[in-house]
Amino acid sequence: MRVIQLLFFVLTIQLSRAQEGTSTPLNIALNDALVYGSPFDVGLDSVYLNANVEKIITNGIKKNAFPGAQILVAKNGKIIFHKAYGYHTYDSIQPVALDDMYDLASVTKITAALPAIMKLVDEGKLDLDVPFSTYWTRWKGIKDKQNITLREILAHQAGLKPYIVFLNEVFRKNGKAKKRFVRTSSSRRFKNQAYDGLFVKNKFNKKMYHLIDRSDVSREKKYSYSGLAFLIFPELVEQLTEDTFEYYLEKNFYLPLNAPTMGFKPKPKGFSNTIVPTENDTLFRHALTQNWVHDENAALLGGISGNARLFATATDLAKLMQMYMQYGVYDGNRYLSEATVKEFTRVQFPENDNRRGLGFDKPSLNNSELPLSKAYAAPEVGAGSFGHSGFTGTFVWADPENQMVYIFLSNRVNPTRDNRNLYNLNIRPAVQQVFYKATLPSK
Repeated sequence: MRVIQLLFFVLTIQLSRAQEGTSTPLNIALNDALVYGSPFDVGLDSVYLNANVEKIITNGIKKNAFPGAQILVAKNGKIIFHKAYGYHTYDSIQPVALDDMYDLASVTKITAALPAIMKLVDEGKLDLDVPFSTYWTRWKGIKDKQNITLREILAHQAGLKPYIVFLNEVFRKNGKAKKRFVRTSSSRRFKNQAYDGLFVKNKFNKKMYHLIDRSDVSREKKYSYSGLAFLIFPELVEQLTEDTFEYYLEKNFYLPLNAPTMGFKPKPKGFSNTIVPTENDTLFRHALTQNWVHDENAALLGGISGNARLFATATDLAKLMQMYMQYGVYDGNRYLSEATVKEFTRVQFPENDNRRGLGFDKPSLNNSELPLSKAYAAPEVGAGSFGHSGFTGTFVWADPENQMVYIFLSNRVNPTRDNRNLYNLNIRPAVQQVFYKATLPSK
């Protein structure tokens, strides 16, 4: 019912914009929406692409980098490559399908937290350069946090602690869960479901915020990747908009983009798409994690987080990344201002040897000069390109200079997060590089 209401809401907004004579048209023209094409259409050699991508992925499966993977590439507005390889797990029972949904892990940062933050910056409800404590007032009286700016936070330049294992607060020393935080059945005070038969106290987020408040901040302003503030952003968005984080994203981005699988907690929504499993969790859930978020901190928040937790198909991800690459426009609609997208996707602190944009990851500062084994992403990507990787084995990248969107989805944490050959074999940049080397000779 809520999806129908949201669709009606989006249509109403589009109609009202058209009637008011604004610059945002109805979704009729497809000149800036993705369509399907062939590699030949964009000057790429399909034989070269298929042979080399299959070689890299087959080698990855053979060496247990992941049981299966999915790759989508769009160039010049056309999806010219979309293939699935391998299986969901190493038992080779369930083949990977093109409409499978994946746990995106930290790709959530740029597909959930960032669109909301960018829109609020557009609307003047957030300022990148005033103290973040102006909005997140819990930090006003905390000496080492009260003057940190949102720009510093998003560029991972604030000195915040990289990570807090909140799961340590849930278990006793004997390994048993504390019943004041976790229960096996839902109740009025335990509505946040982390897994089948696992419910977290509604107010556990307050415990998390308290621990973040008390966490150390480095005095030295240098690049240090931290996801702590991204755990805060959903609550902040709700305070500023009076919408739930999930509803705000659906209303303003996912449904207007026609990307319905993109969202949180997919199991209760009843999608027909299969959700690819992640880790065989022997600590928290004691089961193969499927249909629910892999990241423990996101799970303890009840599955709604700006740090990790979003699920999506490759095609829905591609629409959002194409919108970013087109600087805020997709299918005739403007979602974000061009100035804001360009500001968020530029390197912020290169003088500190920090390659990051605002939330977005960027190529290494001297990326084009590096060999594949040391580059991030592929050495051939444009300096203005941007994206993000995810712990579960995901990677998304948009390259405006070359008009290319690259989506790599895998579940490299199956059956255990100790599988690191995805990194050791440089598989994601190696596959990406193939699409830059596949140019057909000019006649």
